[in-house]
Amino acid sequence: MEINSTRSASSLMRIEALQSAEVIARQFRQNGELVKQLGRALVEKSPTRIATIARGSSDHAADFLGYQVMAQTGVWATSLPMSLLTLENAPLHTDGLVSIAISQSGRSPDLILPTQYFSQRNAITIALVNAVESPLAKAAHWVIPLHAGAEQSVAATKSFIAQLFSSAHLLAEWTQDGVTLKALEHLPDQLTAAAQLNWDSLIEPLQKADRLLILGRGVGLSMAKEAALKLKETCGIQAEAFSGAEVQHGPMALVESGYPIVVFAPAGPGQLGLVKVAQEMRLRGARVWLVAPPEYRPDLPIVPCVTPALEAIGLIQTFYPMVEALARARGLNPDVPNHLSKVTLTQ
Repeated sequence: MEINSTRSASSLMRIEALQSAEVIARQFRQNGELVKQLGRALVEKSPTRIATIARGSSDHAADFLGYQVMAQTGVWATSLPMSLLTLENAPLHTDGLVSIAISQSGRSPDLILPTQYFSQRNAITIALVNAVESPLAKAAHWVIPLHAGAEQSVAATKSFIAQLFSSAHLLAEWTQDGVTLKALEHLPDQLTAAAQLNWDSLIEPLQKADRLLILGRGVGLSMAKEAALKLKETCGIQAEAFSGAEVQHGPMALVESGYPIVVFAPAGPGQLGLVKVAQEMRLRGARVWLVAPPEYRPDLPIVPCVTPALEAIGLIQTFYPMVEALARARGLNPDVPNHLSKVTLTQ
C-alpha cells in the first residue's frame, strides 16, 4: 500500500476530511437504535416511492442512496426538482411516498418547503442533517443526525461522507442486510486506511489542466459527480462526470490526444466495463488514470470493501486529500473557493 506523501494538515478542508472515520464511528454508535426504529417503520409502511431532496454535494449523496434503494428494494427513487413546489406549487401526489432530505446546514428554503409540504400530506419525511436544530430538521418526521460536528471549510468533506454512511446504514436496516450492517462497524478503520493511500501522481499532470472527465457507473458515478464538483470548487478545473456508458455517445467527441480522464471503477456490476472503457480511452490517446482495487493493476489504488457502496465511500475518502493538495499546488485556497459560501439559501 502506497502512503500519501502530503501529511501536513495545511487547510481546514484537509483537517476535516481526515476526521471522517471518527465521525462515522460516532454516528454508528449514537444513531444505532434510531436508525433501527426507522428501518422497521419503513418495512411496516412499505413505501412505493422515494423522493430525495438535496443540492450540491448532498445531492450526490442522495444519488448514492437512490440508486441503491432501486437496486435493492425495487422501490422507485427520484431526485425531486424542488422548483415544482417552491416556484410552480405543483399538486404532487404523496400516497405511499417517503421523502428524504439531505443537508449539512438544514437552512435552505428549497429543502425546507418540500419537506413541510410532504409532512403535511401524510408522507413519511426524513432528514439526514448535521444541524439538528435547523428548520429542515423541525420540518421532518424523522431526523438522523450526521454527528459531523462543525465544518468550516466551504468544500464539504466529512459531512458528505457522513451522509453516505447514514444512507448506507438506513438502507441496511430497512432491508435487514446483516452483511452490510456488520461491515459498517469496520468502515472507520477502512476509511483511515483509505485516507493514507497515495494519489499524488495526479497532482503534477493536473496542475495546469483546465478540463477533465471523470467516469463511473452505479454508486461509483455518484462519487464521480462529487469529485467533479470538488475539482470545480477548489481547483477551478472544468471537470465533468459521466457514466462509462454515456461517455461513448456525445462526450466522446471531446477526447483527443492527452485529454485527462479519471475512471472510478470500484466493485460492482459495472466494474469490468469501466476497466474496458479505460483501455479504449488510452487507445484513443487520452491520458487515463484507472481507480480500482489491486487486482486490476490500477494507476490509483483503493481499499477493497465488502460491498460496492462501502468501497465507493472509501474511494472518495482517498480523493479528498489529493484534491486539497492539488488546489494548493495550483495556488488556490481550498477553504475559500471563489464566489462560494458555506450555506446557500436557494429557492
